[in-house]
Amino acid sequence: MTELYPRIRRYGPTPTGERLLCREVVRIVFYLPHDHVDLAAGVGRALDSYMRAVGEGPDSICGWASGNSEYSALDAEQWGRVRYLLRPERPCRFADDYDEEFLDRMETRGFETYLSLSGDPLNPTGHAFSYWARVPWRSPAEDSVSVLSATLPTEALEVHGPGWVRALAMEMASHLRFATGHAGLAFGFWWPRSRLMAGLREEVFRYPGMDVPRGELLSSMGTRVDDVHWLNFLSQPVLGKVGGAAGLRARLHTPETSVHELDDERVVVTLGQWPEAGDLQQGRDLPAYRELARALEPWLDPFLSVHASSWRGYTEEEVRRWWRRFLDLPD
Repeated sequence: MTELYPRIRRYGPTPTGERLLCREVVRIVFYLPHDHVDLAAGVGRALDSYMRAVGEGPDSICGWASGNSEYSALDAEQWGRVRYLLRPERPCRFADDYDEEFLDRMETRGFETYLSLSGDPLNPTGHAFSYWARVPWRSPAEDSVSVLSATLPTEALEVHGPGWVRALAMEMASHLRFATGHAGLAFGFWWPRSRLMAGLREEVFRYPGMDVPRGELLSSMGTRVDDVHWLNFLSQPVLGKVGGAAGLRARLHTPETSVHELDDERVVVTLGQWPEAGDLQQGRDLPAYRELARALEPWLDPFLSVHASSWRGYTEEEVRRWWRRFLDLPD
């Protein structure tokens, strides 16, 4: 364990033998309230930024899968398929312009375009990049978003330093039309989360700065804020509701917190030089994270009973307690 976060590695049997199922990672996520045709170019550039940073090969990214294909090793042909999926041009602009068969497929899957790039699934490295684009309805649901997510092993943080990770997240953000986003420590799952959560109980409740990704619920985030993290990207409408960068600075007084304006409509709030897991057994309850959570509470994703559905082995009250861990701890 480092001073700022633990080493968390869970191994277990799979149909292909014993392998890594879960580990700690740095996770970068952006919520994009737009359709693929409006996002494709920026997502392609964000992928380029990520690949330049991590490289291609067995120790980083070497394969991919899409919504209707199995994992394939990346080569020139497969990269061509990735780029083809990321093209903005589509036969139809809206979902109901497609034929009934394709429309049914999109509705069943819950996305129009999906791709996932990663390392060897038999030997996960902690590197991954995924993107799924919402179904392009003429009048999309208010909470419907497309989502881009990427992970890095904590070893990359240690080798390159937090400035390198922050610069990568900022570069990716510069290409994307996000409503909110974040980067920080998280549990990275290479096996169904619901099967692993019970075995992570101690770590989940001990380390408040370790995020548990929301899985399939991500695509309904809307413009709400997905918890509090090391880096917190905010755009409209939330940024306007808190009074912009000036309003945030007036509410945040922890010395290690900074509010940086990306442009007139977007900011990133950074909670310290390094991401931290905290440790409630040692009294490290992350006061900067708690302060930002209180400032953003009206716009945080609220706890709902559905959020407990994939936390196998936990009661609804336990999930609620984790969900509000930055808000309900006494001062």
